[in-house]
Amino acid sequence: AGKRSYETVDGDPMQSRIYTLDNGLKVYLPVNKETPRIQTYIPVRVGGKNDPAETTGLAHYFEHLMFKGTENFGTQNYAEEKPLLDQIEALFEVYRTKTDEAERTAIYRVIDSLSYEASKLSIPNEYDKLMAAIGADGTNAYTSFDVTCYIEDIPANQLENWAKIQADRFKHNVIRGFHTELETVYEEKNMSLTRDSRKLNEAMFSALFKNHPYGTQTVLGTQDHLKNPSITNIKNYYKKWYVPNNMAICMSGDFDYDEVMDVVEKYFGDMQPNKDLQMLSFEPEEPITAPVVKEVWGLEAENVALAWRLPGAASDEALMLSVADAIMNNGKAGLIDLNLLQDQKVLWASSFPYDQADYTSYILQAGPKQGQSLDEVKDLLLAQLDLLRKGEWDESLLTAGIANYKLQVQSMLEDNESRAELFVQSFVNGMNWADMVNRIERMEKITKADVVAFANEYLKDNNYAVVYKRQGQDPNVKKIAKPAITPIFTNRDATSDFLREVQASVVTPIEPVFVDFNKEISKGTVGQLPLLYKKNDLNDIFHLLYVFDFGSFEMKELTTASDYLEYLGTSDMTPADIKQAFYNLAC
Repeated sequence: AGKRSYETVDGDPMQSRIYTLDNGLKVYLPVNKETPRIQTYIPVRVGGKNDPAETTGLAHYFEHLMFKGTENFGTQNYAEEKPLLDQIEALFEVYRTKTDEAERTAIYRVIDSLSYEASKLSIPNEYDKLMAAIGADGTNAYTSFDVTCYIEDIPANQLENWAKIQADRFKHNVIRGFHTELETVYEEKNMSLTRDSRKLNEAMFSALFKNHPYGTQTVLGTQDHLKNPSITNIKNYYKKWYVPNNMAICMSGDFDYDEVMDVVEKYFGDMQPNKDLQMLSFEPEEPITAPVVKEVWGLEAENVALAWRLPGAASDEALMLSVADAIMNNGKAGLIDLNLLQDQKVLWASSFPYDQADYTSYILQAGPKQGQSLDEVKDLLLAQLDLLRKGEWDESLLTAGIANYKLQVQSMLEDNESRAELFVQSFVNGMNWADMVNRIERMEKITKADVVAFANEYLKDNNYAVVYKRQGQDPNVKKIAKPAITPIFTNRDATSDFLREVQASVVTPIEPVFVDFNKEISKGTVGQLPLLYKKNDLNDIFHLLYVFDFGSFEMKELTTASDYLEYLGTSDMTPADIKQAFYNLAC
């Protein structure tokens, strides 16, 4: 303690420390004393792109199984439970090789029977009880193509209990409740088939990526693979990827650096690395030389999306794209904002970079007004991109874009969740933390000529994919039929020794801090108006609120009238002038 080496970056507003354990585990730590809590993220650098081609959906499915417990919790007697779980695993390996439906049904009936017996020994929701015992909030996890990440927000005095629980499930995971959780994954897949936005994204990625798993498979997996799961494959996947040299702990909150590292080393330090771990290798994509056209159908409103392919999130091109996108669409004064939305030429429109570790996608999307065709909308979007390439935009958008990015960053650093998420992005995308810290400085060196040259090289009028989202019944939707499952034992009142130990642990109480509003809030007047003021000691942002002592109960028209403000000017300024002025102020 006090002698560990760590990395820092000059100019880091969070004054973060980045530690690396001997087994390769990265630990990202910025202190934030604003509240007595700690936001925790544990990203594992593996996701849908790493799924074996014959069992897609595996990363996402295993994310679900990580909540089912370990050898120490989630079970009443693991020694008795294990033989049943082994039999279930072996039967699934037989089941997935069979094609005769009668034979498959007979095998699944045995699996169901064994799962029923195993459920008598399990405690299905004990992880939730553990989190409740330590006062955790926001229990969650997510799987994307590049990462599987586990999230908790904990009281500052429960750090050791949190580490004890998390280390146990990362080191001693047990796959139980498999066939019932499979039903949940089936339902998630079925629901995705009716979500037009997901269908559009999958079509878009399949057009952009002919070789990379971003386009050749999906995070949720195919229906055939979900219907033929392999517990053995999942166990091998867990052993390969859930290792300390492929993981990070990203935390932000009220803690002492040395205390955190003592706890992390105590519980995670004995995890064994995979010294033969190889990152995903893939054949580079061929250039797109003509628009790739796709079409999807669904019951939601029509829209059209265009997408370009660029290098990954850690590249200089991805940084340049973020600057170019602020000129295209910044919510106030971008080319799309003023030329399409302010002038009401489309129903809605947006643009955004989709950053991923191996490739970045740039997406323009819009919905048509009544009577407008999707091709007309597409041409309007391409026209805005043409203005970007030609440099037909005010250079003030560059400096204003950087000022607004500064505002965004300062706002993000106010809360622990956003702070920890920045570390997840850095770790997963292979970005040096110095590049994240110096991002604004790098942006400030970009000139208008740089943006124009970049747009002409990467965002051409022929190297994109276009997906038309048509309105109508999708002929390809075929939901997965769920097999019959016998209801399992929930064992609601059962508890493991592990849970009882956590519940009985004694921690230092957190003392409340009370606010005296008479002392904390300054009062004054501005002309005839009362003024209430509180100095912001966190950063350089100020918030100004005008409060009128009436509302829509008194004036029914007020709600509708306020919607018009966005489209109104003044005697001296057009609506576009006002938006531009506020954007230039980063307001």
